[in-house]
Amino acid sequence: MSGKILIVDDDIHVLESLELLLKYEFEKVVTLPDPKKIIEHLVLESYDMILLDMNFKAGANTGEEGFYWLKKILRHDRDAVVIPITAYGDVDIAVRAMKLGATDFIQKPWNSDKLIGTLKTAYKLRQSKIKVRKLEMENRNQTLKEDIDRFYPGFIGESPPVIQVFKIIKKVAVTDANVLILGENGTGKDLVAREIHRQSTRTDENFVSVDLASLSPTLFESELFGHTKGAFTDARSDREGKFETASGGTLFLDEIGNLPHSLQSKILTVLQNREITRIGSNKPIGIDIRLISATNQNLIRLIEENLFRQDLFYRINTVQIELPPLRERGNDLLLLTEYFLIKYSTKYQKQNLRIEQRAMEKLKHYSWPGNVRELQHAIENAVILCESNVLSPDDFSFQTSLSLQQESLKLEDIERVAIEKALVKNNGRYKDTARELGISRTTLYHKLKKYEIQ
Repeated sequence: MSGKILIVDDDIHVLESLELLLKYEFEKVVTLPDPKKIIEHLVLESYDMILLDMNFKAGANTGEEGFYWLKKILRHDRDAVVIPITAYGDVDIAVRAMKLGATDFIQKPWNSDKLIGTLKTAYKLRQSKIKVRKLEMENRNQTLKEDIDRFYPGFIGESPPVIQVFKIIKKVAVTDANVLILGENGTGKDLVAREIHRQSTRTDENFVSVDLASLSPTLFESELFGHTKGAFTDARSDREGKFETASGGTLFLDEIGNLPHSLQSKILTVLQNREITRIGSNKPIGIDIRLISATNQNLIRLIEENLFRQDLFYRINTVQIELPPLRERGNDLLLLTEYFLIKYSTKYQKQNLRIEQRAMEKLKHYSWPGNVRELQHAIENAVILCESNVLSPDDFSFQTSLSLQQESLKLEDIERVAIEKALVKNNGRYKDTARELGISRTTLYHKLKKYEIQ
């Protein structure tokens, strides 16, 4: 039958006898006279059963060495099936071993038929443990799949720049090409990544998102590549990393421009070799992922400043999608406003809400440095605080200080923002806006044309 057995005993005659007896009954039998090499063997290969002698030093009969290695094995693999080999009459040792996690025990001298029966039963137990662990993993993966679209609405828009994005998504989704998504904060980079996954052949597999900007260097490898139990102080159990969890599906590395230069080589190596190694292990694990990355930074400039590896840039950038800011999406602002108004009026049970024209003008003339995310928060805030079923300009208050922090400090950008804010303040009246800015109406018209402000 199937089954891989590791036999650990310092008595060569015992090893030879057991190998001769079992090699015709099981798929593979490996003998090991030195217990110090147990973990090394377990790292290189997974065994269904481990026969473990309980005493290795001459004259020893307490079983302490066996207890030590039993604990080590179970720390390495909590589902390991370990069967101690004890001398006749050492019932106390066998009972203690089973309390520590051993599956059964075998006494010397053994009955061959009983030994084989014990091992076949142990093999079935091992398969049951693997099946349970697989079901637990599948349940967790199913939860991840269900979360894909739970909090993320579809990418909404019909402006020419957005239509172009839709076309690229449709072309690239059916491939396994690596995609780099560029765009300002709040433009919907995560939505595009999820839409690519939804339209891909991997749609029934996991979509795993990682915010690289939030990972500290000390947690980076553990979070992405996983670790084994005991690999470091807080590693209380084996844990798979994001690359393993995403295998078969899509891995989304958000804010990749914030990845420290010292860590970029590790990502590059994984992408080149298509395998990871957990911290605390020497056993490589193959991965099959579709990689999507995103950033709001200029990676070319970071490369020129030696802050981003050029070879990693080419690896992640097979296809590039650049998302337009909200201020360049024309009437998409109206579509998104209507969508969020319906969403939050339903959520907060305030039916029949509408936005008056002056309020819409205020929204249209605002620069939206936070893009769609800022619009979403503005609508939700207005819906919560409004006191009538018509939202007025006063129901929308923008965080000017936050906006200034997020906007460019170039003089042209500052001038454009000043004009937009003056237009909002004066309800779109050009005469009053020009007076507010201290310029003539002719100069205002020229600047409106220059900055494409409508």
